[in-house]
Amino acid sequence: MRVIIYTGKGGVGKTSVAAATAVKLAEQGYRTLILSTDAAHSLSDSFQVALGSEPVRISERLWGVEVDSLRETEKHWGAVRNWLSGLMSWANLDDITTEEMLVFPGMEELFSLMEIRRHATSGDYDAIIVDCAPTGETLRLLSYPNLLRWWLEKVFPYERRLLKVVRPVAKVVAGGLELPGDNVLDSLASLVRQLEKLQKIIIDPAMTSVRVVVNPEKMVIAEARRAFTYLNLYGFNTDAIIVNRVLPAEAGTGYWSTWRDIHLKYEEEIRNSFSPLPILRIPMMESEVYGLPMLKRIGEAAFANTDAAAVLYRGKVQEIRKEEDGYVLELVLPFVQKDQHQLSQKGDELTVQAGPYKRKVLLPRTLLGREITGARFTEQKLTIRCENKTISNLHEEDE
Repeated sequence: MRVIIYTGKGGVGKTSVAAATAVKLAEQGYRTLILSTDAAHSLSDSFQVALGSEPVRISERLWGVEVDSLRETEKHWGAVRNWLSGLMSWANLDDITTEEMLVFPGMEELFSLMEIRRHATSGDYDAIIVDCAPTGETLRLLSYPNLLRWWLEKVFPYERRLLKVVRPVAKVVAGGLELPGDNVLDSLASLVRQLEKLQKIIIDPAMTSVRVVVNPEKMVIAEARRAFTYLNLYGFNTDAIIVNRVLPAEAGTGYWSTWRDIHLKYEEEIRNSFSPLPILRIPMMESEVYGLPMLKRIGEAAFANTDAAAVLYRGKVQEIRKEEDGYVLELVLPFVQKDQHQLSQKGDELTVQAGPYKRKVLLPRTLLGREITGARFTEQKLTIRCENKTISNLHEEDE
């Protein structure tokens, strides 16, 4: 089983690239399912086929699904929402705005992602391509099971026993307030267990890869670096960057010459930001991308010399961990000889200069406001230490 998750800023062509990958894998002989968890579905438009909440055959060995987030929310959150609704009514907070608050932000996207596990374990498919919501932030939600598991094992049993004792008298004492029943508690416990099973699938680097789609544009690259940082932080294996809609060489004259120069500049920045990940390029097509023939062209352009189903990169390009005296940021810098390293920071952006090699990293919130106190380069890896106290002089430590 192979799971490939596509994410990226809205408007970069993420759906088209995901669809093209699915077409490519189906042609290679894989039973392939493409699954959209984006609330603003556009897979149907991309394939020119009406898709629904259950798999619809698109072509030989290719099926498509547009997850119904409302249906998945009702399935996983219905019992909890009904109890919350009763709680709001008891508190005389039963207007339309209150009803919207009964599903917490991000929960619908999370419930949609849970469909990955159902189809991955069904045995019906060899590969699942996921057209994810337009941000890597959605995947951060999948780190929550670690916390929820502790709550479920340590606190939940005591709360459950306490509720059984208190429930008979609480309604009288509280003037009609209903405490959550066993169906609500069972629903929460089931949700946590299913999230754990999903997490095991998507953090398995042998099974699941995340691929980030970008355009050669300033704001898109900044968003992609932010998503990439958090994907690494939470343990997801990013194995490629797809640069979509690159102006071809023949567009480099006349009116388009300035845009061609801009694209070349930002392609260099993309390499600086994401190397050593594979950088795959898709040129701007001469017409709109929809329908199987155009999607096939996109897939052939992206994976001309690459196996689309393979894990294209293994290991973390960057990693952040907490130690007793602060935090450590590790960056993989392959093919770089030990040389004078220079670090500069502007806001949440860290620039690493290692000889001729330049790398830009968007720092997570954890490291903002912390001074860089030391750096060491060994075994093709740059280790940067950050502490709470301010140290003005950056020093290089040799092993």
